[in-house]
Amino acid sequence: MRKQKGFSLIELLIVVAIILIIAAIAIPKLLRSRIAADEASAVGSVRTINTSEVTYASTYSDIGYSSSLANLGPGTSTCTASVSSTAACLIDSVLAGATASTSPKSGFFFTYTDTTGTPSIIYTLAADPAVRGQTGQRSFFSDQSGVIRFNASAAASASDKPIQ
Repeated sequence: MRKQKGFSLIELLIVVAIILIIAAIAIPKLLRSRIAADEASAVGSVRTINTSEVTYASTYSDIGYSSSLANLGPGTSTCTASVSSTAACLIDSVLAGATASTSPKSGFFFTYTDTTGTPSIIYTLAADPAVRGQTGQRSFFSDQSGVIRFNASAAASASDKPIQ
């Protein structure tokens, strides 16, 4: 009688079944952790924008808050030569360009509005997931008060709960 080498079909099927069970457990957790990471990035970006707006308003007190996120970014300069009210170099170019009409930053679009008038004394900022349920569950909102608020089912507003 000859000695057989290798695995039987049953043994291979058992190993494949175990791998599939482990994958079925791990993949949903991976997706939830990605959503949590995207939301944490969005909150960090909102905080960065709030801080940048305070810096911008104190640097350019005759203008007040910026008229767009692009004004807080580098613009076309490299931030080493010249800084101005239209290219303040306070946030990176990805965040300065993550508006609703362009590509998102970490799965979130940012919508910025300011008041008309000089100096501008009010602004609002909304961060909404590009695809709710895939890139984030919650939307975030902030304004000149610096308080970041969230809403789990719709776009966030000034009347929603603040994050803890």
